[in-house]
Amino acid sequence: MQVKNATFLTSAAREDQFLRPQKPMIAVCGKSNAGKSTLINMLAGRKQLAKTSASPGRTRLVNYFDFGEFWLADLPGYGYAAVSKAEQAKWAKTLDAFFARKEDVAHVFLLSDIRRDPSVDDMQMVSFLVYHAVPFTIVATKSDKLSRMKVRERTRAVANAFGLGADNVIAVSGVSGDGKDALLAKIAQVVSVRRDGSAESADAE
Repeated sequence: MQVKNATFLTSAAREDQFLRPQKPMIAVCGKSNAGKSTLINMLAGRKQLAKTSASPGRTRLVNYFDFGEFWLADLPGYGYAAVSKAEQAKWAKTLDAFFARKEDVAHVFLLSDIRRDPSVDDMQMVSFLVYHAVPFTIVATKSDKLSRMKVRERTRAVANAFGLGADNVIAVSGVSGDGKDALLAKIAQVVSVRRDGSAESADAE
């Protein structure tokens, strides 16, 4: 799969502003400062499609992007202790409302810093996705910070921590571009399965 022209669609602060996808939609979620914006920019081949910040917790909205063959939804980062409890509760409510329409979500990329073990919030997010039968892949970010041997070691460790197989974890770097091809291959698979399923549903009607 090649991304030729990714564009920003809109931001949503409330459930009634959420978009109903016209294409297969992939959601990107993870702890604040896990590297969501950097990952989106890497996939798009653009530096400023998604705004990055040195300060965690910047994304407080659901931001939608059109990547040509699919849509991408950038979800608010969770687990940032420096914001108020009320703000954290607001973010959690936004995530719950977004996933209430799980039929709109073709796949979820859950980002986790490869250098660190999954947090309690990460584990809760995986449990949430498993419980609601939402397909997902762990994206272990910031792999450029480690040697290739250490990346392989940490990929296995992250998979074990989540109770997943190593093939359910993709190590990537938004800085070096490592893992981009594997991520695009996964997206191509998701898009193909989603379209085939939609075609079968249409034929059955």
